Amino acid sequence: MAFEPHDVKVYTVNGATAGSSSSLPDWLTRKRTAAKGKRAAKEHIEGTIELIQGFEFPEASNKIKTTPDGTHAIATGTYKPQIRVWDLNQLTLKFERHTDSENVDFVILSDDWTKSIHLQNDRTIELHTQGGFHYRTRIPRFGRSLAYHPPSCDALFSASGNEIYRLNLEQGRFMTPLVLEDEEDDIQGVNVIDINPAHQLLGFGVDGNGTVQFWDPRSRKRAGILRLPANKLITPSFDNNTESMTAGLSVTALASRTDGLSYAVGTSTGHTLLYDIRTTKPFAVKDQGYGLPVKSVSWIEGGSRMAGDGMVLSADKKVIKIWDRNSPSVNFTSINPASDLNDVHHVPGSGLLLTANEGIQMSTYYIPQLGPAPRWASFLENITEELEDQTTRNVYEDFKFVERNELQKLGLDHLVGTPALKPYMHGYFISLKLYDTARVIANPFEYAEHRERMIRQKMDKLAETRIRSSTKQVPGVKVNKILAEKIQRDEERERKREERKKRKIQKNLAEAGEGDAMNVDEEEEEDVISGRKDASTSVLTDPRFAKVFEDPEFEVDVSSREYALLNPSSVVQRKGFSERSKTAVEEEEEESDKMSSDSLSKSDSEDDSGNSSDSSDAGELNKFDPRARPGQKNVRAQEAYNRSKQQNRTFNVKLVPMRPQSGANGTQLATGKEATFGQRRSHSSYPGGGKSASRANKVNIAEDGGMEMSWVPSANSQDARELSGQGKAGKQQDRRKGVEKFGAGLEKGGEDPLELSESDRKGRVHRRQGIRSGSKNAFRRN
Repeated sequence: MAFEPHDVKVYTVNGATAGSSSSLPDWLTRKRTAAKGKRAAKEHIEGTIELIQGFEFPEASNKIKTTPDGTHAIATGTYKPQIRVWDLNQLTLKFERHTDSENVDFVILSDDWTKSIHLQNDRTIELHTQGGFHYRTRIPRFGRSLAYHPPSCDALFSASGNEIYRLNLEQGRFMTPLVLEDEEDDIQGVNVIDINPAHQLLGFGVDGNGTVQFWDPRSRKRAGILRLPANKLITPSFDNNTESMTAGLSVTALASRTDGLSYAVGTSTGHTLLYDIRTTKPFAVKDQGYGLPVKSVSWIEGGSRMAGDGMVLSADKKVIKIWDRNSPSVNFTSINPASDLNDVHHVPGSGLLLTANEGIQMSTYYIPQLGPAPRWASFLENITEELEDQTTRNVYEDFKFVERNELQKLGLDHLVGTPALKPYMHGYFISLKLYDTARVIANPFEYAEHRERMIRQKMDKLAETRIRSSTKQVPGVKVNKILAEKIQRDEERERKREERKKRKIQKNLAEAGEGDAMNVDEEEEEDVISGRKDASTSVLTDPRFAKVFEDPEFEVDVSSREYALLNPSSVVQRKGFSERSKTAVEEEEEESDKMSSDSLSKSDSEDDSGNSSDSSDAGELNKFDPRARPGQKNVRAQEAYNRSKQQNRTFNVKLVPMRPQSGANGTQLATGKEATFGQRRSHSSYPGGGKSASRANKVNIAEDGGMEMSWVPSANSQDARELSGQGKAGKQQDRRKGVEKFGAGLEKGGEDPLELSESDRKGRVHRRQGIRSGSKNAFRRN
């Protein structure tokens, strides 16, 4: 029974769907799916079937096989290098075991998973048992393939040389290796080993010369050699030299059939050749189409209820092809995995394929037409039957429905009545390929227009996300936008006012009750209703004034003198926006200048009136204090501050004269406030001199030229009298009631008329009021 490729259904029951290849790595795809949210992840999970739980490796998988009893699956992968075993009856991971190096190939020695031998990429050979790692040995060269010969208990290892190493597991030692020889060319290595299950003939796929050598395990001698037709497999465009072409051909896969006569050979050029052992010419040749080395080749036999026997599976890293040996040009089916393939294993007697690939998840494909489901996954048949019942193929799946006028635009109206158009309702069905071709011919710039349209939509979406000004733009206004905005603000203000009136009326109605509802002012309610009617007719929507906001001839010239006279505030505001705004430092300079000039004028007025007083009386702080703002560079404010401070000192402080003062009769004053420091010192309290005078007036000359002196003021001098409380001031203080004086100017009792407030004694605890803070408007310079 012949099958068309599109009639064969392939179900992905593990891993990514076939044909859904992506340039993104698997971990990034998972991360993006998780980032879309729980709903997207749920849809992704519901749309897939996971037959075996945890059927994956952290990075990639290398090899996969099932045990002879069909109850377990063993696979090797990375990273870190490890071996994983799945229990197929439980459909879950049984255990994982880590190794020191990455695996190249392995063979199962027992009917179950308990015994296996592994070839590693560091030339080591590891034997594993049920308890774990059992033994490790090494071979001289880097290994490429591994096979086990049960009758002799020999494990055969192929490497990069022409030797096949034999490890006898019964004796536990290496035996004499098999040395491959070729009279025509040197052997660079052996890529693959095959043991025929019928007569145990050993087959070795040679690298470099395109040959397959067959050896008899009993005599350990070569039984024959098969040379592949290199001139047919390698195109002459590569090299005109036949010898070099032969040297470039390698055998990468080899599989023997259970009948003992047929062999399938995979090459490095992407071809699969089928041979009968009795002839040197292939009876079938299959090209994978990608020119990549064939990774795996196998015979599919047993249990195939529809496809029949004699199917061959060949796979490179891009595609899996299943085809009949009698008709290799026609594919039974082909599968394009999402990730590059490393190995393919067909579960014997079923339609299930297991793959090891370069992705995290390993893939599993079920093909009902190829064979039944395995015994441990018999429910797959019921699932696929339900899916087939639900899936109804549309008759016009590859057709496009078009109307008659669209046919005329495409120039296909002359096809009416031909088989190219199928009439249906008010139009026709046309082939989708024909429709796409005609659309491109009719409008060659359709793609450019579509691209421009998509870019415009994207820019519009980006524009919607931008931060816009708070000013509402009036729609439909082309000119006089300022006037339109003013009218809109006035209308909005009026609308809010009417709403407040309406709420007030409703409140009055609720308070008055049903009996007194008629006593409410009806005129006020009529005003509200009339105001609502007037508000519905706006100047912006009135057609009589439409040209004011659309025709440029009616645009208001805001720079004219008439507009400035009618709208002075708007002109000032517009100038404020056009001119450069002042910084916080400049504003503080102006404020400081103003404060300084006010203080100077105030001091002048106080000086003229004869009332000199300190400007900082009653705890008043100056507007400019350089100590409060260290590092502030305000030259004009600083000069004004220094000038005001100097004037305050001049008018309010009595300084000692620098030159000697004379009295009315021309004599120099010795005492009094007008006398200098030298005059006061010369008038000593010890007129007689002597020891007391020298003690009272003591002068010491320092070594550096400085002078130190000490003196005692006279007890009867005016200063002493003032300190002791005598004189006019003392008499005024004596008049206070309840005041007792003692010592040198000390007193107790009474109330202090100059009692300071809490803020004056402890200092200012609150920030200054009325002074703009520069920290909010300017950056501080460190």
